[in-house]
Amino acid sequence: MRSPALRHVLTHLITPLLMCLGMGLAYMGAFVHPEPNHLPVAVVGAGPKAKVFAQTIKDTAGDKLDVRTVPTRTEAVDLLKARTVTGAYVPSTRTPELLVASAASDMGATAVEKVFTPVAAEEGLPLKVTDVAEPVADDPTGQGLFFLLIAVSIGSYASVAALGAAGGTLPMRIRALLALGVSAVVGSIGALLAGPVFHLAQHDLAGIWGMAWLYSAGILLIGVGLHTFLKRWTTLTMMVLFVMLNFTSSGGLFRPELQNGFFGTLHAFWNGAGFVEGARSLLYFGSDGLSRNVWTLVVWLLAGLAVTAIAAAYERTKAAQAQAPAPVSAPAASVAVPESPAELAEEAEEETQETVGV
Repeated sequence: MRSPALRHVLTHLITPLLMCLGMGLAYMGAFVHPEPNHLPVAVVGAGPKAKVFAQTIKDTAGDKLDVRTVPTRTEAVDLLKARTVTGAYVPSTRTPELLVASAASDMGATAVEKVFTPVAAEEGLPLKVTDVAEPVADDPTGQGLFFLLIAVSIGSYASVAALGAAGGTLPMRIRALLALGVSAVVGSIGALLAGPVFHLAQHDLAGIWGMAWLYSAGILLIGVGLHTFLKRWTTLTMMVLFVMLNFTSSGGLFRPELQNGFFGTLHAFWNGAGFVEGARSLLYFGSDGLSRNVWTLVVWLLAGLAVTAIAAAYERTKAAQAQAPAPVSAPAASVAVPESPAELAEEAEEETQETVGV
């Protein structure tokens, strides 16, 4: 290619095209074709008839369902509130009942209703659906926490671009402190949106703020540390980690039982899932499972601290090498050469790219 300018432009188009491809693969792979994948359900009953009925459902559904029996309705409700099962079917000769917890997953509740409505219809009976954990009236689908996750995530990784572009000359410890401060502000914005603005969280708002701060701080510290090594590729990397893989595995729209195994596996330890499931635990399920999700966020925060510590050590080493006295035999090497206009332009372009890349 003879034109350096054209080659330069085409090279910089690689990033947005990779973003396009990655977003398409991630979002369409995770959301376009949801179907049960070992969806856990229960049949209430203790006798042989209940076990045969459960086995019949399992044989019919195959790998789509994992079916167990529980002796009482109360135990079924406990399993639903612990999010161990997605639905529980209570057989009856008059009005069979399906228990769901739509606050855990509206899509999951819909999926199990589609499974058991035909079962009741085969016996010529109407199916009664009982929701044992409904979301608040201001969030009827229970998906508001997913959109809160998006807001907090964008505030976090966009701030990484700003700190990288404008704060690159600051010592790492200052950038890390700024990251912690910015994450507190992002967490406050998240709590404001969740509480007074949209009324998703009608109690335990301080806990929502704390989880949002932990989540945001982990992202910011990882991004600030990675910027030392990746420079203008940091934005793309952050989008892969905290958009493409993060939103799709969070369980905010579809829980892992309605996705393929890849996203279901990520859900077990990714930070977005920790935030969404932790918020659900706090708001709807009496903090059941909250500690595990908080520890997930803490581990990501510790990973961020480790990345920034490694980046700080690397920067100190580079600075020490740059300040080392030049060999006597080569005095010309000690003369500082001003940056060329092309180098200055490239640095300015890198900063603009990072800022726009969010």
